[in-house]
Amino acid sequence: GDWSRTDPRGVLIQMAYVIVGTCVNDTACIKACPVDAIHPTPGEPGFAAADMLYIDPEACIDCNACAEACPVRAVLPAGELPLRLQRYREINAWYAKARLR
Repeated sequence: GDWSRTDPRGVLIQMAYVIVGTCVNDTACIKACPVDAIHPTPGEPGFAAADMLYIDPEACIDCNACAEACPVRAVLPAGELPLRLQRYREINAWYAKARLR
């Protein structure tokens, strides 16, 4: 399933951006994000061991700052993911939910 939710007014909100496996954890996207939607951050548990970073779809405001900042182009619009990268939509959503537990 694709991540989506309905806001209090009944408007459907879908995942805007996805970080894919080419992520190198350099934190440029974390620094660029105005709403702290990318995790784990250097101060959070698990950062040193993380294979990649993840976008919390609940927090993301679809501003494109992370995609612009990424030096390896690992942040892509969710609607433009090639078939071979579709699984990262689920991976980002799963990580965001697991982080809140």
